[in-house]
Amino acid sequence: MKAMILAAGRGERMRPLTDHTPKPLLPVAGKTIIEHTINQLVSAGFKYIIINHAHLGQQIEDYLGNGKLYGANIQYSPEGEQGLETAGGIINALPLLGDDVFLVVNGDIATDFPFVELKNQAVDLAHLVLVDNPEHHPEGDFYLDNTGKIIDNGTKKLTFSGIGLYRPELFRNIPAGSSKLGPLLRQATGNQRVSGQKFAGFWMDIGTPERLQELNLLYTTRITHD
Repeated sequence: MKAMILAAGRGERMRPLTDHTPKPLLPVAGKTIIEHTINQLVSAGFKYIIINHAHLGQQIEDYLGNGKLYGANIQYSPEGEQGLETAGGIINALPLLGDDVFLVVNGDIATDFPFVELKNQAVDLAHLVLVDNPEHHPEGDFYLDNTGKIIDNGTKKLTFSGIGLYRPELFRNIPAGSSKLGPLLRQATGNQRVSGQKFAGFWMDIGTPERLQELNLLYTTRITHD
């Protein structure tokens, strides 16, 4: 199974850190954000990785190269300076992702989610990993029922972690260009074609300099204790 890391975000909330450095290359405990994700994917057996990029994206290619250093085979899907949003970025990369189910991971999250579990996951159109709502996103995104289906109505929404499995068919008939993933997923959810699971382990959206600093402290402390 191939994996894609979404790394094309401008990182507005991270400015001025992202004025001259793309967000995926910001350092955390001696490695860049994206290197932590690549290492996790490779350890779980995902060695064919596609990375999209936009703002200052050539820096990502120059830094990571072909992935050999990480035991991976990395290909790139450039989008120009403005980027294509989440769905648009995936659609642009479909020729590299192939015809089978693929994994997509947001490039600005940190987690200890066991990616290897997804290798044998049954997928209709999509399968999403959900987490408890963080303080900065209390309203959540999706309802999950007790059968593992993501539904339109429920008692409490959970937050989409930015980890999902998708079939290329989900993006069929969507025109190339900028488009967001959320509306597409909600349409598929309405047709009862999206499954999900809740993950209760460590997960963080690295969306601000403060959270980046918090993550750096957490990882540094963990390395010291190990």
